[in-house]
Order: sequence, then structure tokens, then C-alpha cells
Amino acid sequence: MQEVLKVSGMTCQHCVDKVEKFVGELEGVEHISVHLDKQEVAITFNPPATLADIKEAILDAGYTLA
Repeated sequence: MQEVLKVSGMTCQHCVDKVEKFVGELEGVEHISVHLDKQEVAITFNPPATLADIKEAILDAGYTLA
């Protein structure tokens, strides 16, 4: 599955690294692409990862879903 999420609060490379770390730790996540300029995170994933898990990981990293 592929999803693109709008994420608020990302401002620098540290933010990119943090989102990639939190989401990337989920089993089933295959690829993450963070676009600071668009405030978007594109994720490719398969079960057992779910969209809810990914959203929760982004929130746990300290960012807001738009």
C-alpha cells in the first residue's frame, strides 16, 4: 500500500530523520520519503503495518497530521 500524509511541524533535516526513524521502526514499512517543502510523508507499507500505526508513530515523533 502507498499513502501520502500531510504532516505539520517539520522544519529541518533533524525532523526528516526523526520521522524516518519512528515510522521506519514499524514492521512492514518498506519505504519512507519525507518532503519538507510540501510538508508531506510518502510511505509504502504492507501488513502488519497499518495506516493507524503510521499515523500514531508520526504523532509520537512530535508532529501533527494536517
